[in-house]
Amino acid sequence: MSRAVSPSTNRPYGVKRVTDEWGIARSTYYDRRPGNTRERPAPKKRGPKTELTDAELTAEIRKVLVGSRFLGEGHRKAWARLRREKGIRTSKERVLRLMREANLLAQPRGKRVLGPHTHDGTITTERPDVMWGTDATGTFTLTQGLVTVFFAIDHCTGECVGIHAAKRGTRFEALEPIRQGVRSSFGDFKQGIARGLQIRHDHGSQYMSDHFQAELRFLGMESSPSFVRAPEGNGVAERFARTLKEQLLWIHTFADAEELRLALHAWVKTYNEGWLVARHGYRTPAQVRRDLIAASAEVAA
Repeated sequence: MSRAVSPSTNRPYGVKRVTDEWGIARSTYYDRRPGNTRERPAPKKRGPKTELTDAELTAEIRKVLVGSRFLGEGHRKAWARLRREKGIRTSKERVLRLMREANLLAQPRGKRVLGPHTHDGTITTERPDVMWGTDATGTFTLTQGLVTVFFAIDHCTGECVGIHAAKRGTRFEALEPIRQGVRSSFGDFKQGIARGLQIRHDHGSQYMSDHFQAELRFLGMESSPSFVRAPEGNGVAERFARTLKEQLLWIHTFADAEELRLALHAWVKTYNEGWLVARHGYRTPAQVRRDLIAASAEVAA
């Protein structure tokens, strides 16, 4: 068609005029014209060349998952550990794709239908020791049956400041994680030492008891109960309870409350120094506290 002669100008139409009229690129015309026997290369992945192939990166992901001290970590934690522990920089999307293809993703949880958002906003804090969340869960032991586990979590750093196990989950046992946190965070235990610190808890009988509330007032703390039937108001403690169950209580068996108590304290050290918190840029809870304390010291200086 490009060689056809125009009856009005008596000149060939030309390649440019014809390709413009047909709406195709001239490169397409030259590539597909008869006689062009050039072999087309196989299509390749677009973008810059990566240091590791998909197979090599999948192998590194497997090593990270096997070497982790925690179970069921998803693609975000795997991506963070690749950067943190091996210095391998890649995208979260690529890690997700490779983990999905290799069937390495954890089983997804079923969706829950939540009620009204009674606690709209956020319950986390910008500084440590402003609010602690406390709650309880339980597990069965071989000789003592059901044992209650109490714990307290800092709403800023996400670290566990205290944990305790007891056969009888009384109001006295519920105070033990709070007392542990006061000693570790404030360095002493006396009247008014934790003044201004809020304690978020549910409406369990242990937490609403006169003894528990009186102990909080003695230490200078403020009771901050979540709304009734709104567990998201105590979401920091609830999230820790899930991690505690998935990483320890559901995968190990304990003889009695004392063996469980010792295992809890050992595991909490691993959690505080090794668990990666996404909202803190995949830093550990203990590292977040150290960084915030150092930043406050620089500002004060």
